[in-house]
Amino acid sequence: MAASSAKRRHKVRRRADMSLLGGIRPPIAVLSALLLSLAGITALGFGRAGEESVPKAVMTSQQRFAEDGAVAMRASIDESAADLARTAGLFNAGDPAQPDAVVDKIGSVYQKWVGTAVVEISSGRMLAARGENVPVAAIDTAKLSEKDGLSPRMVRLANGETRLLSLQVLSWKGQPQQLLIASSSLRFPGISLGKFRSIAVIDSTGRILSSDGIPESEQVLTEDQRTGVDRSKKQLSAFAKVAAKRAEEHPLKANDPGEGGYLGVSGSLRGDSSQGDRAIAGYAALTGPEPGKGTVATSLGLTVVAMVDVAEDPTRVTDPLFGLLAAGALLLIGALAVGVLLGTVQRPLLRLFLESRRLTRDDLTRPVSVPRFGEAARIGQALERLRRQLLGERADAEGAGAPKSGRRRGRIGARALLAVSGILLLVWSAPMLLLLNRADATAVVPEQITNDQRERTDTLSDRVRRSLNEGHADLVSVAGLLGERTSPEDMTKVLDRTRSDHSRYRSLYVRTGDGKIIAQSGESPRLPEDKKSENKDGHPFADPITVLNDSGTEPVIASYAELPGRDDSTVIGEFRIDFINSLLKRPGLGEIRVVDAERRVLGGNTGYLAFEKLPSARLTELAAGTSQKTGISARAGGIVYRDGGGVQVAGAAPFVGGGAAKSLDWMVVSWQPAAGLAIPEYSLQNRTVLAGLLGITAAAACLGWLHIIVVRPLREVAKQAEALADGDRRTVLYPRHHDEVGAISRSLELLRQQVLEQRKRDGAGATAPAAVRAPAGRN
Repeated sequence: MAASSAKRRHKVRRRADMSLLGGIRPPIAVLSALLLSLAGITALGFGRAGEESVPKAVMTSQQRFAEDGAVAMRASIDESAADLARTAGLFNAGDPAQPDAVVDKIGSVYQKWVGTAVVEISSGRMLAARGENVPVAAIDTAKLSEKDGLSPRMVRLANGETRLLSLQVLSWKGQPQQLLIASSSLRFPGISLGKFRSIAVIDSTGRILSSDGIPESEQVLTEDQRTGVDRSKKQLSAFAKVAAKRAEEHPLKANDPGEGGYLGVSGSLRGDSSQGDRAIAGYAALTGPEPGKGTVATSLGLTVVAMVDVAEDPTRVTDPLFGLLAAGALLLIGALAVGVLLGTVQRPLLRLFLESRRLTRDDLTRPVSVPRFGEAARIGQALERLRRQLLGERADAEGAGAPKSGRRRGRIGARALLAVSGILLLVWSAPMLLLLNRADATAVVPEQITNDQRERTDTLSDRVRRSLNEGHADLVSVAGLLGERTSPEDMTKVLDRTRSDHSRYRSLYVRTGDGKIIAQSGESPRLPEDKKSENKDGHPFADPITVLNDSGTEPVIASYAELPGRDDSTVIGEFRIDFINSLLKRPGLGEIRVVDAERRVLGGNTGYLAFEKLPSARLTELAAGTSQKTGISARAGGIVYRDGGGVQVAGAAPFVGGGAAKSLDWMVVSWQPAAGLAIPEYSLQNRTVLAGLLGITAAAACLGWLHIIVVRPLREVAKQAEALADGDRRTVLYPRHHDEVGAISRSLELLRQQVLEQRKRDGAGATAPAAVRAPAGRN
């Protein structure tokens, strides 16, 4: 049995000598490595928060501006192609029309084309034309029947300008087919450039097809201005070449992860510097509204480039001394925290590990070296008592060096020591997280950011206005084709076709002057059927576009067009509020709202309540001030304001321009916190907060690891060691992990077995004389 016990002890010792993957060393080593890494990141990273002379927020803003231009250009081209196709389809569905009547009707409804023409396909003879001369010679009528023969095409005129030609076929039974051609310029619809900005459309080779914002040399007065114009043209051409090359990349490779919001290739470029101003550009390739879905516009291979001169700031926003001081403080505090762990937790535990192994090898001559603190002290005391018991002392005896269990329970434990280390690390992390480098009081928002907020809001306002005008123009076009002999069934077919071609309508219907609905497509009308005409002209409501309600869960926005020759009958279209909200989803503008003349919210890009007020008095004041006319009309405005909620950048832009939507007196308001922009002060604040979070995370992870793997098992082993020293010989001690604490637990189990063997030997020795005396008593 002694040989078997020795063999078991040898096996346990071999397992204790194994390379330990867990234990107390790895958490402390990882904590030390993380603190050193964080100190290096802190020293090197803080000085770079303000090194750029042009903030990243300004660069990103130019990218967003180009994306707005690309979205507007794509929507305009696709809308024009769809309008021409739908108009041609409506003409083809009716009686044959004269070419002059066709072009006159198109010109009266839509003002988007610079020239229209009707050509007989078989002979190539011009039948009718309006506006600018259409370059008919550039169209090969013999290839119209081929695949993509009717696709839009770009034609360069003799004066260097580019025209986009849209084609549709007019076909009636018994008559030669005719080709309807509409010519449009590649200029941006409703893009607000502001001052010192230029924008251009380029093809896949980098050639500028159309530009705006840079005056011609003969339009300026001084030589310095001419020099500036020449420099801007050269810089724009250079940007165009680079943007065209980058537009060929895949969107996922071209855009940084997390930029989001635009499905195509986009980015920003830095140009040359002149007299303290640096040329900055954003570019965006035309892309479809949905991933993987191309449109007429995207097939043209166009890219938008927007350029602006930005004043450079040669001063540094941050001093690298802060990073060095913060890193030095972290090294000092981290060394102290790690020293506490090494001196009060790791070293006593390793000493206990060696002492317990010594006792299992029957080395009982020297007293156990008892640590001073916590569970290690309790285990050391228990080992010393077990040593004395193996030397023959009784379990309940009290020796001078063997105090009973529980006398040191009130001393500082391992959990308290971990807490001390955590508090030390928190002394560095908490100020970094909550106090240092707060930017709200010192942040300087670049003027270009405010300008871009204002101009992009103005562009968005114009886009909403144009969309409403386009919807009204569609109704006028439909109304012109619904003659007095058109049956309700045929009216319904036309309404169905119009609603399927345009997603802006929730409902289309024809309503008579006495309130009856004789044709309908889509959802149920929200204008009561029994409600008669509101004004003396027999119209259903006062303005061509209006809001039918002033309360409820969503506004009902409707437009009408009068049917000629049908006794005050009108075609009415009710717009989907989701369609208007979809126009507002532009990244980089924050929260956006469409408000009416009374500053009530009608739509937005995020959650809102219909007809509620703007969320702050400052925004209401901005909207009220912007709505005031300056000269001929009101102008967009932008502002930066500070309050208890931080720094915000806001912009407001009223509807400015003609069309049916002019009478609405609506406005688009946008605002966003400056903290979300890549401004140097906020970048520094974000890095400071990140450093504090990393410090807290490293401390929590490593100290939590240490508590779970070491401290909790150590507390359990301390209880078991005290129970064993107090005389509990029946409880078998099992190690939880193969580490130092587990090795101590295994050593205690071996000591338990040795004590049991010793008690058996002592018992056998005490009973042997009695067995010998028994026969003598019988004699």
